Amino acid sequence: MLIGLLTAVAASICYGTGSVLQAVGSRKSARREATAAGHTTGQVTAHGGPSLSSTAQAAMTWEFIVGTVLDFVGFGLGALAARLLPLFLSQTVISANLVITAVLSVKLLGIRLTRAEWTSIAVVCSALVLLASAASSEGSGHTPITTHWWLLTISLLLMAGGTVLVRLLGARAAILAGLLSGLGFGALGVGVRVLNGIDPFDLATLLTDPALYAILVAGIGGMYLHTVALQIGSVNGATAALVVGETVLPGMIGVWWLGDASRPGFAWLAVTGFVLAVSGAVAVAWFGAPENAGEDVPAPTDTSTQNPALTQNRAS
Repeated sequence: MLIGLLTAVAASICYGTGSVLQAVGSRKSARREATAAGHTTGQVTAHGGPSLSSTAQAAMTWEFIVGTVLDFVGFGLGALAARLLPLFLSQTVISANLVITAVLSVKLLGIRLTRAEWTSIAVVCSALVLLASAASSEGSGHTPITTHWWLLTISLLLMAGGTVLVRLLGARAAILAGLLSGLGFGALGVGVRVLNGIDPFDLATLLTDPALYAILVAGIGGMYLHTVALQIGSVNGATAALVVGETVLPGMIGVWWLGDASRPGFAWLAVTGFVLAVSGAVAVAWFGAPENAGEDVPAPTDTSTQNPALTQNRAS
């Protein structure tokens, strides 16, 4: 249990730091594009959201690259934690990267957190203590192969359909993109738990398991949607929505289908901790302060004022 908790905490630190660095890279790229001469088209969709090319350009900044490396490290640590802990505990501890994100955003993004936000962060931390105290051993994770096919199908629908929907909604889709990315990371956690061919290791079994491809689809799709959410909305709000997506449903699946359980007589404590953790994360999004106060956003030019979509993208 202790090794699993330490692994989940390390994954949380990697994810939280990575999110802020990715946000810094995304905003730097957006400012550079907004001030570059002739960039009046191609950087946003017709609905004001970032285009695929602008998202790719954001991914080329050194901050974004370092953040992505940290995400991969966090992915590996999170996958290990999902095998060592009940999903309702591992996913919730990992989702506490919101605390790291919020604190680092004060320094790197110039965001000033309100008293309500600090209170919400304290609630999340307290809830994690309750969860850790109530958690028992993780379930076996053995499920019929048809369940693995369902996980792959749902992951494909969520990531492909979510990408289309986010592009249609444009600049209004920040919270939705964060939520969908969280669902992707949640599906990834479930896939890691049920994956065949790990213990004992069997390469043929591993490569023929649909859960492996569900992990790839959900992981890549989740990272893309998280990048979009960071480009067009509040880093704390997007991360809070991600927290809800990657904790609630996977935690319920772990309890209902994978055999995860709390200590005897401590189910009420586990439920209380889980609800408080998710509620605290949502509160951070609800009370989140505007982020543009601390950013050095260039003044509008005549070109951008004639292009409402570009102006809207810059403001995000």
